[in-house]
Amino acid sequence: MTTQQTPTATTPTWTPPPVRRDEFDAPGDTAEPMGSRAVGLRVAGVDKTYATRRGDVHALSNIDLEVGRGEFVSLVGRSGCGKTTLLRVLSGLLAPTAGTVEAGERPAWVAGRRDDTVFAEFGLVFQEANLFPWFTVLDNVALPLKLRGVSKAQRRTRAAELCATVGLSGFEDSYPRELSGGMRQRAAIARALACDPSVLLMDEPFGALDAMTRDRMNLELQHIHAVSGTTVVFVTHSISEAVFLADRVVLLTPRPGRIRSVTPIDLPRPRSVEVEATAEFGELVVGLRRQLDEED
Repeated sequence: MTTQQTPTATTPTWTPPPVRRDEFDAPGDTAEPMGSRAVGLRVAGVDKTYATRRGDVHALSNIDLEVGRGEFVSLVGRSGCGKTTLLRVLSGLLAPTAGTVEAGERPAWVAGRRDDTVFAEFGLVFQEANLFPWFTVLDNVALPLKLRGVSKAQRRTRAAELCATVGLSGFEDSYPRELSGGMRQRAAIARALACDPSVLLMDEPFGALDAMTRDRMNLELQHIHAVSGTTVVFVTHSISEAVFLADRVVLLTPRPGRIRSVTPIDLPRPRSVEVEATAEFGELVVGLRRQLDEED
């Protein structure tokens, strides 16, 4: 005689959309020094020229850069040096005038046309959170998954997990107008991470925040990067912020933007705000600021 077992209800689990992560990441790759680790992004000979009513503007010139898988790279430089232009080329929002962009050795641009399958693996965060005001936090975070056809149960589970990761537990049903600026940026970061991106591109995401909130967000971003292992390219005007967050800081010259220097940041992780009071941190900041002043 057999007995029937009544099935029990289970909570839906998050299953990422099918992607070929092997094309971006090397199996079993760990946090190794650049040179031995897999490349997340490669930029070779990239130029960008804008055509305007007043003539051509040469924004970027001969940019060569490799970013390792899971590495955090900060871009700094004077206003107008091309930091945001480079980030937009990397994100697929702008086509380079010359040169190549690769993600995991796959060309991102072919004959001036973007490969959407490559850029589907990228997450973007801008200075403004750009949340939909009529959506709750949970719905804003889950939106990229909805657009990819992920089931409602799965996308809500994933969105709730990400809200917890960025410190928004308890605010899932709040609307953007009910959040502080820092909390809105947390929601924007969670949304960018929703589809498990290989690369996260961030354009001065904390530039509009007050100093104390910015410090908290930097600590939060450091934690998110450690947990997710995502490759991050981060644009900022703050040299201190760049040094605090990055594995390497890339300094661009004034227009046309060229790479002036690439500075390794060997400060141990995780980093607390107290690291900014150390002599080593101060030397890195002063050295980068001196290079920036030499460009005047």
